[in-house]
Amino acid sequence: MPIYEYECNQCGHTLEKLQKVGEAPLSDCPACGKAGLVKLVSAAGFRLKGGGWYETDFKTGDKKNVAAADKAKPTADKKADSSKKKTG
Repeated sequence: MPIYEYECNQCGHTLEKLQKVGEAPLSDCPACGKAGLVKLVSAAGFRLKGGGWYETDFKTGDKKNVAAADKAKPTADKKADSSKKKTG
């Protein structure tokens, strides 16, 4: 079940609610009791990477290897570790 975010137009209160996809949206604010809740649009908190997903399976050219390009980029920690090995 997805988590939906709501904000009250009357008092500004925000909340998250775990609801079924077909369930009716909330309308009454739990903080002020008025019918002013609206659903917010928010970005997903995760990204599907790796083989088996649309991003890597059906794109062409340079766009196809997005997951592989993420693996190839060294992080700051790896750079620091490699510089320690060279001097040590």
